[in-house]
Amino acid sequence: MKKLLYLLLGCASLASAQQVQWASKLIKFSSDLGGKQNGIKRILGKPDAFPQCGPSANAWSPKKALDGSEWVVVGFDHPQAVKQIAVFENLNSGCVVRVQADDGSGSFKTVWTRDWAARQNRYTYSFQRDRAYYYGRKRRKIQKAPEVNVNPGVERILLETTLPSVVALRVEFNFALVPGQKQIDAIGISDSDAPLDATIHTDAAFAALAPSDVGLAGLTPGSPCITPDGQVLYISNLGEMHDAVVSYTKGPDGRWTNRKDEPLLSREKGFNYIEFAGSDFLLKGGVPFAKGGTESGYELLRRVGSDYVSTGPVRIVACNNYDDTSDATMSADGKVLILGIETDFTQGGSDLYFALRKDDGTYGMLQNMGKQLNSAADEGMPQLLSDGRTLLFSSEGYSGYGDFDLYVTHRLDDTWKNWSEPVNLGSAINSNDFDGQPYYDETGQVLYYVASVGGAPVLRQVPLPIGLLAAP
Repeated sequence: MKKLLYLLLGCASLASAQQVQWASKLIKFSSDLGGKQNGIKRILGKPDAFPQCGPSANAWSPKKALDGSEWVVVGFDHPQAVKQIAVFENLNSGCVVRVQADDGSGSFKTVWTRDWAARQNRYTYSFQRDRAYYYGRKRRKIQKAPEVNVNPGVERILLETTLPSVVALRVEFNFALVPGQKQIDAIGISDSDAPLDATIHTDAAFAALAPSDVGLAGLTPGSPCITPDGQVLYISNLGEMHDAVVSYTKGPDGRWTNRKDEPLLSREKGFNYIEFAGSDFLLKGGVPFAKGGTESGYELLRRVGSDYVSTGPVRIVACNNYDDTSDATMSADGKVLILGIETDFTQGGSDLYFALRKDDGTYGMLQNMGKQLNSAADEGMPQLLSDGRTLLFSSEGYSGYGDFDLYVTHRLDDTWKNWSEPVNLGSAINSNDFDGQPYYDETGQVLYYVASVGGAPVLRQVPLPIGLLAAP
């Protein structure tokens, strides 16, 4: 399906001489849902819901997306010659009816209208996975409709005559032309007729990786965690009512063996999972938390001999989380805690936050890790490597290969708010479906993660030289 998606999108390498700009300014618009998810501002910038397509918090959902007319006027940073205009319609495409351009005079002139007799070069793509999460959120005011087919597409408009100096576009839609919900991801211009496509920010070296199933029989896996020496694997065995932690030790052949139930790590009635293993401690999730209090839902366990003993809950000042679950990691010295949660300060859905440990052992206020890392969609499932600068996480908020994908980013300064542009770990690891919960064994240089295969979670491993995760 992945190869089919790229074929149908007509992906091609853009010539080096091609000048491309994405809409960067909102001038006027017909409707805005407001908020950070699906609001009109989501139309700005390069595509981030393509090429995977499907419902996304990162795309504009107009109020009259089922049966009405809408329009938007967008501007660009610099005047440029325009041969091609591309409108990325994330859901049920085919609704662009007119485009007008402003050459800097302040007057818009019609440069294209839909040819109703022409056959549109589009495709149908029915999603097997469930990406309808955001449509059920109570604070969204999107018109609901059954989604039989998603039918994304790029309306690429090739002009007969190149426009010499375009500064703004007015794009009109008639959403009654196609049934179902609508979303618009991005609007771009180019001075070339080479297809203007979405690109995934990745490293070609990741394409040579070869993941394999770990093959732990009788286990429904979740939240893998490896001790720093690479010798013990903790993993949650997911159940309908109770998730229990089990451990494995690495045998002489490198395989995980000697399965052991961990009742001390499985005391909670519902969730039980290990999020981080230090040299002499574990960070465990699933303990009770209170919204708006100091309980975070995590506890620290210190090693005493061959066992671990709880030192009590991890407390954070004014900790809040809209969801019932979260994800966490921390620095090797325990001084920095990173959470994947949703709060009042979110960029959209679940975001990555950090908190610094105080002298009394509690953690200070949670702080958002910034827009370069957090999108309007969900980011979470972090793992901070021992260098304190390399962060693995999962997101559905960038151009990717499907549902949640795995990414790596690097801290650029000491603020914990300035990160490099996330790099997708590539199509060998990331599939059409869920890929998340990464944990990198730095000793063995092997990445473990959970993938959805046929609707069921599978623990996978892939040899991954640490140099591929290093900052460029």
